[in-house]
Formats: sequence, C-alpha cells, structure tokens
Amino acid sequence: MMSKSMYSYTKKILKKVSFDPALFRKELRKAQKCLHPEEYDRLTIWLSSYVKKHPSLQYCLM
Repeated sequence: MMSKSMYSYTKKILKKVSFDPALFRKELRKAQKCLHPEEYDRLTIWLSSYVKKHPSLQYCLM
C-alpha cells in the first residue's frame, strides 16, 4: 500500500531531521499536505510520544 509506505517514510524523515527544529517543522508541514487525514492523525499520535523524548521539538506541534 503506497500510503502506508508514505507514512513510514515520513516518520523516517522526521526522525532524521529532528536535530533541527526548523527543519523538523518544515517536514511536518510537508507531511500534512502529503498524507491522508487518517494517516496524519496517526502521525500526530506518534509525534506526541516522540516529542516527549525530544523536548526541543515541542514548539513544532503548535
């Protein structure tokens, strides 16, 4: 399924760019445009736990 791989790919990219909050936010905006609403909801759930481990990214969710 293409969309599932896009979801996985998005998570992979977000993890790789998490060293830079500005870049992370940019990739997050791209994901919002590319993913289906249900997938973006799933990503949001994943993000809340990921950001707890990386507090410097907290502002990216606002």
